[in-house]
Amino acid sequence: MIEQLLIGFQAALTLSNLLFIFCGIALGIIFGVLPGLGSVTAIAIMIPVTFYMSPMSAIGFLVGINKGGTSGGAIPAILINAPGTPESTATTRDGYPLTKKGMPEKAMKMALYSSATGDMFSDAVLILLAAPFATVALMFGPAEITSIIIFAFTLIAALSGRSLVKGITAAAFGVFLSTIGLDPVTGGQRMSFNVIDLYDGISLNSLAIGTLALSSVLSQLFDLRRKSKTRTDPIRFSDLDRDRQRLTFSEYFGCFRTILRSAFIGTGVGMLPGLGVTLAAFLGYGAAKRASKNPEKFGTGALEGIAATEAANSAVVGSNLIPTIALGIPGNIVAALLIGAFMIHGVTPGPMMMQAHGHLIYAIFASMLMANVAHVIVGRIGIRIWGQVTRVPQAIVLPIVIPLCIAGVYIPSHSLFEVGLMFAFAALAYVMRKTGFSLVSLLIGFLLGPMLEFSLRQALILYKGDWTIFFGKPIALVFFALTVAFLWRFAWKPAKLTGNG
Repeated sequence: MIEQLLIGFQAALTLSNLLFIFCGIALGIIFGVLPGLGSVTAIAIMIPVTFYMSPMSAIGFLVGINKGGTSGGAIPAILINAPGTPESTATTRDGYPLTKKGMPEKAMKMALYSSATGDMFSDAVLILLAAPFATVALMFGPAEITSIIIFAFTLIAALSGRSLVKGITAAAFGVFLSTIGLDPVTGGQRMSFNVIDLYDGISLNSLAIGTLALSSVLSQLFDLRRKSKTRTDPIRFSDLDRDRQRLTFSEYFGCFRTILRSAFIGTGVGMLPGLGVTLAAFLGYGAAKRASKNPEKFGTGALEGIAATEAANSAVVGSNLIPTIALGIPGNIVAALLIGAFMIHGVTPGPMMMQAHGHLIYAIFASMLMANVAHVIVGRIGIRIWGQVTRVPQAIVLPIVIPLCIAGVYIPSHSLFEVGLMFAFAALAYVMRKTGFSLVSLLIGFLLGPMLEFSLRQALILYKGDWTIFFGKPIALVFFALTVAFLWRFAWKPAKLTGNG
């Protein structure tokens, strides 16, 4: 493994790859700093741009956006008490009080360093576990793969929204959308209505950019029209006491146990599909508060509170790629987008990925480790710059994103039909947001739909249409039992709460 990683560093340590990593980190931070956008929007828009990159540079660029966006949300949370991303909500509890005490730079430095540390920890776990997980996954047949995908749908649907029924409905609709086009076995048309643009199926770009980026922008624009948002006066960094802004080694290492604990929590959360970055942030913060000798300090500007939150949410970034690479099942919506990026470049995530593209995977691992160093450099140099970005009103930023979405869909395909699909999916996603249907379940259902169809049809062909085979395999039976248990648990819990009044 060490030898393969060193070879990966040799392949990844090029000027162009480093440039894309640094650009990804900077772009991710900028999107994270602007409240309401975040790394998901940035990745959705930038995936088409990666068509013109090598697979290694493309994934390194997108991973850099994810790393920068995850920590970038802490900056407005600290400076103006407005989290740039949902997972940064917990950071406001101690970040903004430190700003009011006149130490915003110290708070941002702690957020940056703890984020990079948690990220490095989860990347190391990814490198250690990805190959063993993939080796075990190679023993799975089509029946086992089918049961795992159905279990993943159930878990993600249950945990990504408030309603299990709505989550499963969204996932099923995503699978339905993935079947549009020509049948991969018979070549017959499926719901394409003789429209040539649909013969190859629905484009990932039009679906992802429409549902994730454009719908979010439209939703925020409508909200801005309904109410005027007040913003806190920007910090004048030139007026701050420089001595109080220094983060000493003793202050950082004094929080190291908290950072390590949160890194463990974030890594564990990231390995389980559907749990999400926000959950990791609040679990890390809660664990740090319970373990502290002075829990009353939390919420008043404790560096430990910032360290706990940022280490936990950043630790999800690496570990959520473990099920993505080993099984082809995304841990969250960013991992789902990365699956799409892999497939665009001819790499199919799953058990065979490590064997077929081992050199590329280890080069990507090396790029992720290099991105952590780039994250610290870019984040540290730009602390004051990011603070000024928070002054840009959303009324200016959001309209600029719309033409970027259009360009992101049109440039790779040169198809106005796909642009129209993007707007249709944006309208659909806006309705789904307002009615509580999970966009995460929709996208993951769309991405895993072809895998589910292939493994299901393959199992039925191998066993001559015998459906009992799915319950005759021990591993498949275990995952089906887990699916039933989760369905029972999440379907029964709301009824119980209602019964108790």
